[in-house]
Amino acid sequence: MTAAPVSPSVSALPQWESTPDDLPRAVREIKQAIRARIEASGRTVEEAFAVVARRVTERVAEIRTARERGEDVWPVIAYADIADGTVTREQLAKLQRRGCLVVRGHFPREQALGWDSGIVDYVEGNGFFESYRGPGDDFFGSVGSKPEIYPIYWSPAQMEARQSERMATVQSFLNSQWKHESDGITWFDPDRDSLYPDRIRRRPPGADSNGLGAHCDPGTLDLWMTEGYQQAFRHLFDGSVEEYDPWDAAHRTSGPQYPGTTMCSAFRTFQGWTALSDMAHDQGVLHTVPIPEAMAYLMLRPLLDDVAEDDMCGVTTNQVFPVSEKWHPLLLEALSGIPDVQAGDSVWWHCDMIHSVAPVQDQQGWGNVMYVPAAPWCERNERYATEVREAFVSGSSPSDFPEEHYERSWPDRFTPAQLNDTGRRGLGLI
Repeated sequence: MTAAPVSPSVSALPQWESTPDDLPRAVREIKQAIRARIEASGRTVEEAFAVVARRVTERVAEIRTARERGEDVWPVIAYADIADGTVTREQLAKLQRRGCLVVRGHFPREQALGWDSGIVDYVEGNGFFESYRGPGDDFFGSVGSKPEIYPIYWSPAQMEARQSERMATVQSFLNSQWKHESDGITWFDPDRDSLYPDRIRRRPPGADSNGLGAHCDPGTLDLWMTEGYQQAFRHLFDGSVEEYDPWDAAHRTSGPQYPGTTMCSAFRTFQGWTALSDMAHDQGVLHTVPIPEAMAYLMLRPLLDDVAEDDMCGVTTNQVFPVSEKWHPLLLEALSGIPDVQAGDSVWWHCDMIHSVAPVQDQQGWGNVMYVPAAPWCERNERYATEVREAFVSGSSPSDFPEEHYERSWPDRFTPAQLNDTGRRGLGLI
């Protein structure tokens, strides 16, 4: 059954473009309004959710079967095929279906190892460990290492990777998986990245790490409560759930996000990192629920009557979007880790995708990555680029991250004079 179009007489959903003062009241109000809007389509919330659940159940079964057969759940594509335009239709179909990717040989292994060594020289030469004050946020602070996530943004290694031609090639390829034009609007430029600055991770041999629980990062209560996201998820909120497309960028690139220590001001088509060391698949690596449509499940699940009226299955402000056994056991059945990777490979996952990092005891080998996403140029990212430019010039921590500012006085950080055309474009300088 497909839902009938919602009548124009149905009232618009209430909206809070900034964090509501009374969160429980706002949650109750938005849930009631979304339920009424779905029911105006001629189907119940339970019927709409059942459509999504059936689709997700099929994907979970497919992934479970692949694992039992010993098949790679994660798509793996060679950088050379991306650069040469020789990625097969079958590989593209799997990427669309799974929403995640390992790019083999994205950078030469020796170059990645050289970046890793350069980062060590950069932090040690500037006395980082003597001045380190501990985790600046509650989320990554939970991993338990000292440190594991380095609040470093402007090293030559990171900036060289961000503005490299090889990175731009992969980012453009990933951006092109999205529908970026509709209704006469170009939502983003797939061939121009905004150089979103993020941190690095270095986990030494022998380390113990608590990992990170399953979560997703596109936002929190703003996903239900702000106008832009209400339009982005319009098919979920008006009962036409069959039409929901997790690869449609419409309205995703302009809306606000409620502030918090884990927010992202930019729109990312894919989150990602580049490996700076070899890592085995059983050494505390990234896992995802490789089902892009799972976002529909997460958005509709709080509307069912077994969830308290002032609860969104644990989603609140100033925290990551949690995914739990209590509310989402079906989704977690599909949680799948990356394959073995080598230094120079890169790992990518759809921006809405559920992901976690497995715990590890007595880490075997280094576990080092630099976080570099695909964040195409758009209205939202252009706004944030203004703040990034200021942070870059002063060596400050970018505004999305805790105000730690270790690099302000470091003389060997990357400079504006070292930017190439890709870097200047990514910072909005040309």
